[in-house]
Amino acid sequence: MERTIIKDKINRPLRDLRISVIDRCNFRCQYCMPADQFGDDFEFLPRSALLTYEEIERIAIAFVNLGVEKIRLTGGEPLLRKDLSILVERLSKIEGLKDIALTTNGVLLPKLADKLKEAGLKRVNISLDTLDDELFGEINGRGVSTKPVLDGIEAAKKAGLMVKINMVVKKGLNESEIIPMADFCLKNGLELRFIEYMDVGSSNGWKMDDVITKKQIYDLLKEHYQLESLDPAYFGEVAKLYNYQNSNVNVGFISSVSESFCSSCTRSRLSANGQIFTCLFNGNGHDIRNFIRNGATEEELRNRIIGIWNGRDDRYSDERTEETTKNRKKIEMSYIGG
Repeated sequence: MERTIIKDKINRPLRDLRISVIDRCNFRCQYCMPADQFGDDFEFLPRSALLTYEEIERIAIAFVNLGVEKIRLTGGEPLLRKDLSILVERLSKIEGLKDIALTTNGVLLPKLADKLKEAGLKRVNISLDTLDDELFGEINGRGVSTKPVLDGIEAAKKAGLMVKINMVVKKGLNESEIIPMADFCLKNGLELRFIEYMDVGSSNGWKMDDVITKKQIYDLLKEHYQLESLDPAYFGEVAKLYNYQNSNVNVGFISSVSESFCSSCTRSRLSANGQIFTCLFNGNGHDIRNFIRNGATEEELRNRIIGIWNGRDDRYSDERTEETTKNRKKIEMSYIGG
């Protein structure tokens, strides 16, 4: 089918699709799935509620035909979804799709990295918020040390996957780990992404006072390294990138709270239970699972996505206030991915 480029109400094109394949996770990180909210008796989605790989592929093809060039698989923890390499292989064969990536905590990569690479996966973003074992165990809510994640990083590199590290920074929790993490990633040739603590969902008790801003992190890094600003590689690039002088290693900042990038956001999100969300902070999804299970044709699916994107006017980070964080309906990150 001929590709059609569509734009939303603020003239933003559709370029990226994030697909959450599962709402379960083997960690209980405080900023995503805190253990007191997601306990042993928490009811996750039944298998029947999850999109099948065939359904995900069908939806992905429609998105690619409407301008999507990059797909990222997320969760929960996406590697908990059985035989994920089958989905990766299906997606890698979609004509016009340029890139397939995965966000993971890395624990299962030693078993799966080679198979995922062979299936067509190109990149992984691995979450690691500290190198301190005790603090990491506290953050992940399971007492897991850093070793399984570090082993996952090595497995991904050995498999030939491009690796980036995601570090969420929260005041009073892990700001002391900023420089140690930067040192580790620089020495190991890994691009580190510092992520401002965000008010995703309603279970993490987010407060503006808990945010360490991009400027604060940057100023701290400048005391230890010489950084050179890099131009965006493409329209809609989320991270603001810098290069460590005299190296081939970059460091990036995702500053949704302090320096909004709503005006250039090109992302749509598909939740684990088959709803399309036009913003990470918008709790109003558009049901696509039942739409296709009730017999929608390819043209009807295409027109449904066009209608959703054409109607998009989300600018949450531009408009964020203490009141909006409390009163706006939002979807939990475990359903929609980061």
